[in-house]
Amino acid sequence: MRPTPEVTDPNGPISRPATGRTAAVLVLVALGALIPALGPSAALAGTGEAAAPGVAGVGLLRAVLFAALSVPLGELFVDRLARGVPGAPAERPRSWSVPAACAGLVAALGLASVVATGNLVPHSLAAMDLGGLHGSRDGRLALVEVNAFLLAALCAGARSPLGRLWPLAAVVVAEALRAHPTTEHTALLGSGLTLTHLLCAALWTGGLLHALRLLRHWGPGAAGPALLGLYARAAAVLLAVITATGVCSSLRRMPPGTVLEQMTTTAYGRVLLAKVLLVAAVALLALWARTRLRRAADPLTACAPARAEVVALGAVVAVSGLLTALPLPIRWS
Repeated sequence: MRPTPEVTDPNGPISRPATGRTAAVLVLVALGALIPALGPSAALAGTGEAAAPGVAGVGLLRAVLFAALSVPLGELFVDRLARGVPGAPAERPRSWSVPAACAGLVAALGLASVVATGNLVPHSLAAMDLGGLHGSRDGRLALVEVNAFLLAALCAGARSPLGRLWPLAAVVVAEALRAHPTTEHTALLGSGLTLTHLLCAALWTGGLLHALRLLRHWGPGAAGPALLGLYARAAAVLLAVITATGVCSSLRRMPPGTVLEQMTTTAYGRVLLAKVLLVAAVALLALWARTRLRRAADPLTACAPARAEVVALGAVVAVSGLLTALPLPIRWS
């Protein structure tokens, strides 16, 4: 990727006009991530809520699982877009699907060990009832995720995109079902919202990462801006779906009349607020990149805000992992 064009002042040193704006956006991202960065204790402080044992570790493992899911899904998504770019080089950068699937497998094994210990932190193998995983719904879903990531690593070299896709789809379905127990009101609706939200978020995050890797691999040329334009149009749709499903899921857990209060008085609400701020920053970065792509003399200057967008999306993944480990908000009547 070519760097952002520099502006040379004949009476002074070279300056980069975009540096200040990039720094300002990254500061906003850091502020939005402050609560989850400080850990569950900061989110829980003063709420009167008690976190489950090992909430920080579970949040980290689930963040790794989400990231491991995003990378191969993003590669499949963007490779499909690249096939529609006229004159696109046939070369592709080295796939990260196998390392991502291995990381997802480790995270899934860690989460399964927590389920096997009765949702407690396992301190020894003797404390885990691995055979009992088949006897509970959460245990079976944890095993599905372990096996799916193992198959994803084995199928990463398959020529057929469908052969690489179905193990990843199994993880998305298992996560959607795990997040909504059968005892929950309208659990099927909740699972459908989570499935759509998680799938679109994975395509957006992993897709942008792989698009930037492709542009770096291809070098200068018309194919890079064309691919970035195709991705930007798809990302706009993905963002709309993510926003709609996120709002619907939040309103299912926090009735409209209590949202503002619970956003500041519950751990779930506080971390959700941090996630909303981060997603807003990501949306601004995406808009900035798209504006550059359309109006700049060199469309590849859009890569600068796009790289910042990848960093911000990584923070969103970390916040999402923590969000799944915190106590659900109180549903006041």
